[in-house]
Amino acid sequence: MQKDRPTDIRLLFLGDVVGKTGRDALQKYLPEIKMKARPDCIIVNGENAARGFGITEKISQSFFDLGIHVVTTGNHI
Repeated sequence: MQKDRPTDIRLLFLGDVVGKTGRDALQKYLPEIKMKARPDCIIVNGENAARGFGITEKISQSFFDLGIHVVTTGNHI
C-alpha cells in the first residue's frame, strides 16, 4: 500500500502593490502571469494600494475581481 503523497500547490505572492501605479501594473500583467504560472492561490499585499496608505473596499474588490484570493495587510490598516 502506497502512502498518500502531498499535493503540490502553486502559490503566487505579490507584494507590495503601491498606489494607482501598482494597481495598474497588477491589472496589466496579472493575466499573463496567471496564464504562465497557473497558480492555485494568488496572494497580494495590499496595505499600500490606496496612495500608499491602506486599502479601500473598492480597491480590495477590484483585486478579487482580478482573481486574487487573499489580500494581506500590515501597519497601515
